[in-house]
Amino acid sequence: MEQHPKTLQFMQIAMNYLPEAKAQLDELGLELNPEQLQPMITLLTKVMAEAYELGKEEAQG
Repeated sequence: MEQHPKTLQFMQIAMNYLPEAKAQLDELGLELNPEQLQPMITLLTKVMAEAYELGKEEAQG
C-alpha cells in the first residue's frame, strides 16, 4: 500500500492529541499501551489522508 505524502505530518498531529485521548481512556478505566494504540493511530492517519484529499479536490473544484 502506498503511503500518503503527508502521513508524517498526520502522525505528528495525532501525537499532539494523544495526551487528550489517553486522559479520556483513563476516565473510562481503559489502559492501553503504545503497541495497542498504534493500530488506532494508523487508522486515524488514513482517515486524515482521505479527508485531506477530499478537501484538496473541493478546493480545486
